[in-house]
Amino acid sequence: MSRPLSDQERRKQISIRGIVGAESVAELKRGFNRHLHFTLVKDRNVATPRDYYFALAHTVRDHLVGRWIRTQQYYYEKDPKRIYYLSLEFYMGRTLQNTMINLGLQNACDEAVYQVSIPPGVRTALGGIQACFLDSMATLGHLQPRYEYGIFNQKIRDGWQVEEADDWLRHGNPWEKARPEYMLPVHFYGRVEHSASGAKWIDTQVVLALPYDTPVPGYMNNTVNTMRLWSARAPNDFNLRDFNVGDYIQAVLDRNLAENISRVLYPNDNFFEGKELRLKQEYFVVAATLQDIIRRFKASKFGSTDSVRTVFDSFPDQVAIQLNDTHPAMAIPELMRIFVDIEKLPWDKAWDITKRTFAYTNHTVLPEALERWPVDLVEKLLPRHLQIIYEINQRHLDHIASLFPNDVDRLRRMSLIEEGDTKRINMAHLCIVGSHAVNGVAKIHSEIVKTQVFEDFAELEPEKFQNKTNGITPRRWLLLCNPGLAELIAEKIGEDYVRDLSQLTKLHAFVDDDLFIREVAKVKQENKVKFALYLEKEYKVKINPSSMFDVHVKRIHEYKRQLMNCLHIITMYNRKPPRPEGTGCPRAAPAAPGYHMAKMIIKLINAVAQVVNNDPMVGSKLKVIFLENYRVSLAEKVIPATDLSEQISTAGTEASGTGNMKFMLNGALTIGTMDGANVEMAEEAGEENLFIFGMRVEDVTELDRKGYNAQLYYDRLPELKQAVDQIKSGFFSPKDPNLFHDVVNMLFHHDRFKVFADYEAYVKCQEKVSELYLNSKAWTKMVIRNIAAAGKFSSDRTIKEYARDIWHVEPSDLKIPPPNEPRDAGQDKTPNGTAA
Repeated sequence: MSRPLSDQERRKQISIRGIVGAESVAELKRGFNRHLHFTLVKDRNVATPRDYYFALAHTVRDHLVGRWIRTQQYYYEKDPKRIYYLSLEFYMGRTLQNTMINLGLQNACDEAVYQVSIPPGVRTALGGIQACFLDSMATLGHLQPRYEYGIFNQKIRDGWQVEEADDWLRHGNPWEKARPEYMLPVHFYGRVEHSASGAKWIDTQVVLALPYDTPVPGYMNNTVNTMRLWSARAPNDFNLRDFNVGDYIQAVLDRNLAENISRVLYPNDNFFEGKELRLKQEYFVVAATLQDIIRRFKASKFGSTDSVRTVFDSFPDQVAIQLNDTHPAMAIPELMRIFVDIEKLPWDKAWDITKRTFAYTNHTVLPEALERWPVDLVEKLLPRHLQIIYEINQRHLDHIASLFPNDVDRLRRMSLIEEGDTKRINMAHLCIVGSHAVNGVAKIHSEIVKTQVFEDFAELEPEKFQNKTNGITPRRWLLLCNPGLAELIAEKIGEDYVRDLSQLTKLHAFVDDDLFIREVAKVKQENKVKFALYLEKEYKVKINPSSMFDVHVKRIHEYKRQLMNCLHIITMYNRKPPRPEGTGCPRAAPAAPGYHMAKMIIKLINAVAQVVNNDPMVGSKLKVIFLENYRVSLAEKVIPATDLSEQISTAGTEASGTGNMKFMLNGALTIGTMDGANVEMAEEAGEENLFIFGMRVEDVTELDRKGYNAQLYYDRLPELKQAVDQIKSGFFSPKDPNLFHDVVNMLFHHDRFKVFADYEAYVKCQEKVSELYLNSKAWTKMVIRNIAAAGKFSSDRTIKEYARDIWHVEPSDLKIPPPNEPRDAGQDKTPNGTAA
């Protein structure tokens, strides 16, 4: 990890990463040695990095458990409103180092691990084990499926993407705890029987939902919340008769079929696919979660299963459920089923409680990404839920008809059921009708949601629509990944910015401070040197750390416009020598979904890289690298080293982005369109401190009205024509000249995102970037202005806005006392000693 700290270094130690105390180091050493002893059955000298990791992870987890239990006790005793965040995907990243930071143990752990005589190679491996990003969600339970396989590991073979299984649980997970005592049944298929006593869903197939809990510590406040993941398990009631007649094999196969629900994460990547397994996954997490929520609502004592509350009038005052996109939308009819069929509430009362409980976050405006489930599939899998959705829709349309008589077209537009060759349920409409609040994730996105995508609904209930601009946690995306910059900032403005990122505005006082400018530039250069060494080792491409690191980190999708970036690279290549000496452009791109055009774009980028990187005329002035299998741990290396961040989506298509915020906080400048959160970044930093180019939303709308003709730009711009002709002629694919025919055809005839229309403005803006980069001082001053303006984009601020405006709870600075203090030590006190 690190060498022992000198006395001088200890005196300078910054508390944002934890204070090194002899007592804490000794305690950690004892715990580490104890866990290592129980982990290993072999000689310590042949222990693997994994052995040491598990020993250290369990040592740190020991410090979590008491705080975790005490937090849950506190919640049961105080009975606050509980917030549940339902999401079908989770990208946790590695957890160890983030946990150390949030517990204030980072430096003590570094020192302890150094002192227990771990072999140097193993110590280096441990240093890269890193963290999760849920720490802003101070009052949230995070509820999701526990997938055994992630979306996939991406490998690049001969320039093509190849998917490999992401078996992330193969070595176990030291952070999770199985909770079989809370296993719950989830039902599928069957039929509905109606009687005088109400509807009954019978003859169903049952799958059991087994919860796994992962502790999520807050930053230095002793609060440890829970992320609950659900794993599918088949019931154990094998039929002995079937076994006796030889059908045991089929019984086991049926069991595997049931457990497939939580086997793999679907690549739900801005393109909706109506697969039965995906719908099963969505309902599985919803059904298990709502049973769990109602059990917890009814009970009030820690560890008790007795039902104390039996009346649901106070349910919205005690429970808030946030729907993260439409994936958990089936929670709305499921809660109605529980209230009406099981708890026997009247429909109107059940509906009122349901609407006041749910809120919906929209994440996309792309039509192909919005979920629309075929009615016949829902009827087969969830027959009672289809009946409830029809009833919700009928009452909704009756209300619309009373307000807008004879407006049949409005009824069609606002219906939850879309007619056509295949009748489908519009899940976004279901979320809007069944929620009391709807929000986008950036100002411009929320405005588009309100005025274009769901205009009829916003006209009906304008007060329902809000904006909650996304944010990022400074713990992972600064303290953890960029400690040099984090500590430099703390030396200048103090440590409190970690909890209150808005304090970064104090850095404006140092914009003209020559010493600070040099220190910021030095930190960036050190990060670039580290990353250059990583690239040389992993990709066998040597790049100049003094050159500009121009990075494009986005999922591969046409609206993200990696193709425009690629055309610019070709243009620079054709201008040999490209860019001024010392400002070459290593580039990065992330993993991609398994769709044809995305894979062709990946192949094209790699084909261009093959030509550029091996041209002796270009030398070290321009290098192109496609970083395979982009993931959280790789992002922690890339982002601190980046000079220029590419945020070049077509205006009006990116909901928000969070990568743009991470780059800004870590001292990268942004080249981008006025789209997503870029708009607010420009507001905060001043548009002159970003490189903004291209069409605005109104320009795109006007171009759509007139009709976009790619050929006109191709004919008018010689450099664009040259680049496109090279792709078309096979210059970058000499063994298969027609390889990129589909890409070129799309750009000319099917490009909804208008790459050619913004190409000229983009190239000219890149020229301004190159010019400024040659002036290191001016560049770094702009970097400081951007960092100083990044405070708005903390997830702490985002969560506080959700809490106040949507969940109707007041965020608290209450600090729960640690396990070694009396439980009432922190009651009614905030960390600064004032009344909570």
